[in-house]
This record gives sequence, C-alpha cells and structure tokens, in this order.
Amino acid sequence: MTSQVTLPLWAFVLILLFAAVTFASHFLFPSVRWFFRRRMERAVKRLNERLERPIQPFKLLRRQDMIQRLIYDPEITQAIVEHARKEGVREDVAFERARRYAREIVPSFSASVYFGFAISAARLLSTTLYRVRMVHQDSGLADVDPDATVVFVMNHRSNMDYVLVTYLAADRSALSYAVGEWARVWPLSRLIRAMGAYFIRRRSHSDLYRRVLAKYVQQSTGAGVTQAVFPEGGLSLDGSLGRPKIGILKYILEGAEAAKRDVVFVPVALNYDRVLEDTILLRAQVEGQRKFRARISVVFGAVVKQLWLRITGRFHKFGYAAVSFGKPLLLRDLTKGQATAEALSDAVMARISQAVPVLPVPLIAALLLRDGPMTRADLEIGFSKTLTHLDAAQVHVPRNNRDYAVEVGLRNLMERKIVVEDGTQLITPDAKKPLARFYANSIKHLM
Repeated sequence: MTSQVTLPLWAFVLILLFAAVTFASHFLFPSVRWFFRRRMERAVKRLNERLERPIQPFKLLRRQDMIQRLIYDPEITQAIVEHARKEGVREDVAFERARRYAREIVPSFSASVYFGFAISAARLLSTTLYRVRMVHQDSGLADVDPDATVVFVMNHRSNMDYVLVTYLAADRSALSYAVGEWARVWPLSRLIRAMGAYFIRRRSHSDLYRRVLAKYVQQSTGAGVTQAVFPEGGLSLDGSLGRPKIGILKYILEGAEAAKRDVVFVPVALNYDRVLEDTILLRAQVEGQRKFRARISVVFGAVVKQLWLRITGRFHKFGYAAVSFGKPLLLRDLTKGQATAEALSDAVMARISQAVPVLPVPLIAALLLRDGPMTRADLEIGFSKTLTHLDAAQVHVPRNNRDYAVEVGLRNLMERKIVVEDGTQLITPDAKKPLARFYANSIKHLM
C-alpha cells in the first residue's frame, strides 16, 4: 500500500484534469448554477412587482425541460405514431423528427437579456429612427382577471413592429412573439430565443410539425404566458390591412379551453411615416412572392449612408411611428358562435383597423392621390377638413398644429421625391405613385 507508482508527466496531468472536471461537474457547477438561479429568481420577483402582467413560471423553465415536456405529451406521442405509420418510417426516426421541431420552436427566455439588453436596444433604435408616439391607450387591460392569458394582436407593417411594441410594452409584461423563418439565422436566432420568441414555419405542410407547434402554443396559453401575434401572418405587401389567418388564434383557443383559462385579446395598431422595407415589399408584390431579396450589401450600404448623415449633421428621423392600444376583447364575454377561430380573427382585425393611427405622411399621400395636384394652401385646407371626419383619438397632429403637421409630412415625402413641386402645384410622379399608395393604403379604410 505504501509502494510508489511512477507515471509519465502527461499521464499525471491527464489524471489531474479528469479529477478537476469531475469535481467541477459534481460539486462546483451545481453550486454555481444554484447561486445564479437564486439571483435570477430574486431579480424576477422584483420585476414582477412593477410589471402590469407578471412573468409566468412556465416562461422561466429551462429550455431542455420545456422540450421534454412538449415531446412527451400524450398528444405528441400519438402524433409521432401516426406520422411513422403514414410516412413508413420507424417510430424512433419520427420521434427524433418531433424533437428537432420542438428544439426549433421552443425559446430560451432570459429575463436579464429581455429587460437588460432587449428593451434598452429597442428604446435606442426606436427613438433614433423615429419620433415615437402613443396615440391612444385603452385602460381596460388593468381591470381584467390577473390570471387571464393576455394576447397582443397586431397589424404587421414592418419588422420594426417587434422593436416598437417591445419598447412601448416594457412596463406591461415580457412578450412572447411568434416569429417567422426570416429570424432563424445565427446569431440573431440566439438573441430572439433569449427574448422569449418562438419560431414558426408559416408554410410547413408537415402535420407532425403543426401538431408540435399547436401543442407548444396551447401549453403557453394554458400557463398564462403573455403572447404577441400577427393575425395577418406576414408583412403587408401593399400597405393595407390583410385578411387574418386563423392558425395561431385557433391554437390559443384550444389551449384556453383545455386549461379553462380566460384569454384577453389586446388590439395593437401600428403605423409609420416611413416603413424601412417599403420598396422591398412593393417589389415582392410585383413579383408575386414573399421572398424578400434584401442583399446584405444593400443593408450595409443603407446603414453606412445613415451613419454618414448623422456624422455630417444632415440626418432627419424617418418621421413618426405611432402605436394605439385598442379596447381589450375578453374570451369569456363572447358567445359560443363568436368564440370560433374564424369569428375571433375577424373581430380582432376589426378592432385593429379602427385603432390604426393616422399620421401626416399617410394622410397627405391619400389626399394627393385622391384629389390630384394641389397647392400647399389647398393641401392644408384638405388636411384640416379630413381631420374633422376622423376619430380624434386615432389622429396624431404634431405639436397640435395642423400647418406644422402638413410641413413635416411634406418634408418626408419630398426628401424621397414621392411628392415634387411643379411651380405652385404639389404632384406625385407616376413612378412614385405605388410608393405613395403604399402609405395611403394604411388608412384607406378610415377615409
């Protein structure tokens, strides 16, 4: 027992390395994880005290635990068996496919990333690019059942929608977005998952995938997770409100019914004086497809141009970006016929459409397209007359000065040559009319 053993130095170093790894994995790492977990729990507790809708425990589960809970659900197990039989593959192959779908969908929410980085970045980006305004905010949300699941339903004008609503809803709750395939690129996907968003394939034809996605949304809804969805299913290509799709709303209703939990749908309407992707969206509409070909060189060039304008002191913000929160729609208040996915989607889109903010650029574009060339004086008169027929709660008039609003809107349009002066007349060139119509379409249902 006391005899000596001689080892080569490399073997001794290897033994020490294995011993250190074993000690760390069995003693050190669990303690470190416990320490940070306790700090996170205390931080979340402090956050929940100031949030209108506290963060639900389901959202704080470890991602691996959420994946396991999802793929071992009895309904998903049955779906795996059916998929294996239908596709003629082994059940273990179908199970791995379901696991891959679950890993693709399930987020890994981090309260520190969301409330520490994401909201600060959203505030900085929003206020740098736009003059952000809350046009209308219905107070009904504070009066609903605190145990109800809140779902923000929004029109989809721009990818800035995510940023803008995250910033403006910072004191309400942490939102879990349904995000399309455009965001499944590294490293953006890691950040978006940490913010609690879940990825969806909008055009997937796999029944197994849809079952896994449906079950995740149902579990989230049943657990009371605050969500944000776009009923239109994608960006508006022509600027107008689109027909709602029922997929996600159907899953939410199924989750609420299974958990016997009330759901509050909060209409959120957004509008912009300038949509960053407007020309890309119009090009996609002309080509008849939703494959947005925004080359990285184009994006980089646009960023460099804006930086140069800021350095030289010639940068102007892209006008106003406005958000309106409409009157909440409670699931428990709906009759049996109204509580279907089809009827609900129509009802929430109707509330969104009535809450769309009216901003200077869309209104001026609509007037010039409708009434043709006019002088500045005629435009100011038309602008004022139109405002009298619109709901004052939806209209944002900068500085409460209509002449200033016309000036601000015209400057934005003339910088992009959407409107030009021909003598005393303001006209929209034929080549720019599709772009002018893109902005006018955002409020055409109100005109």
